[in-house]
Amino acid sequence: MPLYRVTVTRTVFSNGIRVESGMSVDVPTRLATNPVFANGGADVIAAFSRIYGINVSSIWGNLRTALRADQIG
Repeated sequence: MPLYRVTVTRTVFSNGIRVESGMSVDVPTRLATNPVFANGGADVIAAFSRIYGINVSSIWGNLRTALRADQIG
């Protein structure tokens, strides 16, 4: 089961939600593909909600262009 670290590369401010550069979440996935693009980013959205308590689904279109995913496990 691959583990990805998804990191915000630039600050995104949209719909009253601000996501700062450097924020990161660890996302375990059953797929061997980038979790940002798999299943509409559902695993990454859930991780941001779990870790930071923010729902980024409303800004996902803007946010996903500012994310970098690195496989760490």
